[in-house]
Amino acid sequence: MLVLITYDVSTTSNGGQRRLRQVSKACQNYGQRVQNSVFECNIDATQLASLKIQLKEIIDQKQDSLRFYQLGNNYKSKVEHFGIKESIDLEGLLIL
Repeated sequence: MLVLITYDVSTTSNGGQRRLRQVSKACQNYGQRVQNSVFECNIDATQLASLKIQLKEIIDQKQDSLRFYQLGNNYKSKVEHFGIKESIDLEGLLIL
């Protein structure tokens, strides 16, 4: 299923920059960055649960926020993109 993850980490507090980097790195392990604080992740329910736990341990829930939008398996008809930075095919081969 495609999950859109957005986050806002307060960088004005102690540890904010560190939390921001940790959230970004954790999301990069599961998907692709499509905006500064937005990731598209093609993951299953177990991976989503694991990622939620990991991210909730990183953030400060009194200063930061996370949002998870579950677009499901038929996401291709629900996502439109205009402009630069085309998305990669999340179901295709990834060559490093």
